[in-house]
Amino acid sequence: MKILYFGWVKSKLGTGSETIDLPPNVKSVSDLIALLCSKGSRHESALSDISEIRVAVDQEIADMNTSISEAEEVALFPPMTGG
Repeated sequence: MKILYFGWVKSKLGTGSETIDLPPNVKSVSDLIALLCSKGSRHESALSDISEIRVAVDQEIADMNTSISEAEEVALFPPMTGG
């Protein structure tokens, strides 16, 4: 699965994307974020406060309970502001 990062999430991780193989127990966005946080301190620092993370699954806005079992891409980004 391709994971895309935007905004300060990208800055904190030092990369705009990565590709990972999902273990069978990772079924939702929240499962994915927990898996990513376990990768190390950069991921944990960038993703540990899920209230500060927005998500899109296959380019559709989603929430933490959204299934990713059939997804090809997940994007993680900070909240958007208007102006």
